[in-house]
Amino acid sequence: MKIAFIGTHGVGKTTLCFDLAARLKRLDLSVDLVKEVARRCPLPINQETTFDAQAWIFHTQIAEEIDACSRFEAVICDRSVVDNYAYLVHRVGERPEFEDTLRNWVQTYDGLFWVPVWEIPSFDGTRDTSVEFQREIDRILEGLIERFEVPAHRLEAGDRDSWIPAVLRAMGLPLEPPQYSLFGDSPP
Repeated sequence: MKIAFIGTHGVGKTTLCFDLAARLKRLDLSVDLVKEVARRCPLPINQETTFDAQAWIFHTQIAEEIDACSRFEAVICDRSVVDNYAYLVHRVGERPEFEDTLRNWVQTYDGLFWVPVWEIPSFDGTRDTSVEFQREIDRILEGLIERFEVPAHRLEAGDRDSWIPAVLRAMGLPLEPPQYSLFGDSPP
């Protein structure tokens, strides 16, 4: 099972990844996170990014997903190829050579969850804090989701506490781990 949280920067995707991983661990699944690869990019990111930087991020995302999926039952991705491509489009425009890969790779996710803009980005040592940049990436992402018919579940703005239960329900997973009796009932 591979799940990705998509969205612009500063909307809480990383926190959601860790929250979901904890819930899936309580369901006795082996879980790995594909953390946001842009943070390790050796080239400029954010508004100063380059074509080469975005190509590195796009392809590294795919490589890390392949690696994680080969070793774990559940993989949670902090971003997907869709939002990685949105940053490339912002900087250098649409690139047809990436689009076939994007179309095919989107089909490898069992669940894509679009995190809405609900607060302004805060500086964390890496993240760009421009509200205009944040909103522009969200707008580009929305266009890509529509254009490529990405089956993304849009999480409801304003009700952050409902997001993890919404993901679990959409994935057909229990909201709570099974309870076992201390008096002799054995796990199934």
